[in-house]
Order: sequence, then structure tokens, then C-alpha cells
Amino acid sequence: MSFPKQRLRRMRQTENFRKLVRETQLSPDDFIYPLFAVHGKGIKKEIPSMPGNYQQSIDNIVKDAKETYSLGIPSVLLFGIPEHKDQLGSEAYAKKGIIQQAIKAIKDKIPELIVITDVCLCEYTSHGHCGVIKNGKILNDPTLQLLAKEAVSHAKAGADIVAPSDMMDGRVSAIRNALDKEGFIDTPIMSYAAKYASSFYGPFRDAAESTPKFGDRRTYQMDPANAREAIREVALDIEEGADIVMVKPALSYLDIIYRVKNEFNLPVAAYNVSGEFSIIKAGAKLGWIDEKRMMMEVLTSIKRAGADLILTYFAKEAAKILKV
Repeated sequence: MSFPKQRLRRMRQTENFRKLVRETQLSPDDFIYPLFAVHGKGIKKEIPSMPGNYQQSIDNIVKDAKETYSLGIPSVLLFGIPEHKDQLGSEAYAKKGIIQQAIKAIKDKIPELIVITDVCLCEYTSHGHCGVIKNGKILNDPTLQLLAKEAVSHAKAGADIVAPSDMMDGRVSAIRNALDKEGFIDTPIMSYAAKYASSFYGPFRDAAESTPKFGDRRTYQMDPANAREAIREVALDIEEGADIVMVKPALSYLDIIYRVKNEFNLPVAAYNVSGEFSIIKAGAKLGWIDEKRMMMEVLTSIKRAGADLILTYFAKEAAKILKV
């Protein structure tokens, strides 16, 4: 039937009409909230390029985690900033490393909250890269041993899910084998399966103090021009034992989220990264945009593209709106 019998505006007349036929529904259940842990006590240092986000000592991390859980957000993702860095990122897998301590503190106070940990070396290495370096080259295979060691240390500390973000070939298999060997057969892996070498990571590198001291990460993170390669990356990670696969960033890669969701029968996560967050915050500060509407539109678009889980610095703000 054509106009005038079909008038699509009929179902847009009021907010209740629009709710009645809304195809994509956001919920706090969809969100994972990233947190940045540092050594010390009483520390809550705002990240200038990420307003409302902080480097926090464990006492404040626990308070933030409690608030997060009270808003109906089921999980957090932990990043750590160590006191000391070295060539091999040894604090990443230290028994009393910052992440290991943060995991234990959160699980002690909020056991129901799902604690996911970032498994990578970049925050812990003196050179800022995600792997072992020799003669200026990032070595793949020697890095796998350290990543596996890091993942096991997180599981021993009580992490519910480990999330390798390094983009080394074969790391999911190495981590799965190491976890199983240590008896952590029920610890899921959320793989950063299609992680692009993106310009949208800038503010995060301020937050995690992980800017490379030389070169960039384009030899191991994906070329933004490639889509078919993303499907290959995801397929390999699933074959190696990934339980959840992630696309990062989200907004410039909605087509990749859509393809991955249609291709694979596995939960799909998408990371609404720091640059995507900070652009909206900056635009709002200048008075150029409606921050709340744009935030919710962006998050809805990510879910509409196929994401089952959304890692976002907007999690608490969006959850407060959704709970009203």
C-alpha cells in the first residue's frame, strides 16, 4: 500500500507511540564501565581529556564500582597504571600488581559485580608497546608467554573474565591453554578480536599512560581500511577459544559490528572508545550539541548495529537516564 493509506508518521505522534514500536532497546545491562586503578590511597585524579573519568586508588575504585553496580550496570573493566615500568611489563603479572589488588578489593566488597580485566602489556612496559621488543621490533611469540602469565595472575586474583587487547597472533589460544592448565576452565575470554589502529584512542593513552615511546601500533593492530580481515581475525579467535568477541572502536566500525554479528553465533562486544567519548564532551562544553541526546543516540546506534555488550565511559550517565 502506498500513500495516503500508509502514513508512517502515525506511529511517531507521541513518545508513547514511539516507545510502542521502538526496535532497539538500551538497558544498563548492556554496559561495561572502564576504570583506571593506581597505587596509593585517597587518589581521584581527573583525566583532563576524559571529563568525569579518573585515575583512582583502590579505595576509590571500590566506591566507584559500588555506584556502578547500584545503577544496574553488571560489569566493570579494569586498567592498571603501575608504579614502575620495565621492558617486559613485569608488574602486569606481579602477584601484588595494581590490577591484582584491585580485583581482590572489588570482589571482596561487591562479589556480584563482574570484574573484567584488560590483558595487555602496554600500560606496564617502559616503551609503551604491547609486546616484547628486540631491535625495535615487536615480537609476537615471546609476548604470548607473558600475556598468558598475566591472564592467569588475574584469574588467581579473582577476575571473572579476562580480555586480551594486545592483538598478537595466537594469544587467545595461549591464554586459554594457560587458564585451563591452572584449573580456570570456567574463566571466559573476551577477546579484542577486531581492534583497529585508530586515531580515536588518544585520550585513553593519557588515562593509561601507555603512549608508545617510538613508532606506533600499526604492525599489530588492524588497518582501518580492512573489513574482510576483521572476519578472519574474529574467526581465528573463536577457533582458539574466545567466549566473547569485541570490535574496537565502535562508531567508525558499525559496519564491522554488523558483519561480525551476522557471521558468528557468539556474544559481540563493542568499545565506545575514549576519542568517541571526548568528542561529545568537548562539543557539549562548547555548547554546540545536546550532550545527552547525542550520547544516547550513539549508544543506540552501537546496539542497533549488533553489539550485545557496550564498553563505554558513558555507562553511568546513560544508566541514570535509562533508570528514570
